[in-house]
Amino acid sequence: MAYYVYILASRKNGTLYIGVTGDVVRRVYEHKEGHADGFTKRHGVKSLVYVETHDGPEQAIQREKTLKHWVRDWKIALIERENPNWDDLYEQVCR
Repeated sequence: MAYYVYILASRKNGTLYIGVTGDVVRRVYEHKEGHADGFTKRHGVKSLVYVETHDGPEQAIQREKTLKHWVRDWKIALIERENPNWDDLYEQVCR
């Protein structure tokens, strides 16, 4: 089973949220719809701007922890390397 590390943004260069999940479509949908009270709902963080796939939960969780410790400039550079326009990738991952 694949596991995913993802980054959501409120807008280009806006507030960022990093998460990990085994079902990226379901989890991002939950963020978009505001189904859970918390950081993403409070800050309007709904646009999927980065996602990467891992073979197992241990690797995905470790990668999430690593990214969360990165400075903001590194996170932005990672997003812009893969998604320079900060497009919402949700529709692409739903396919």
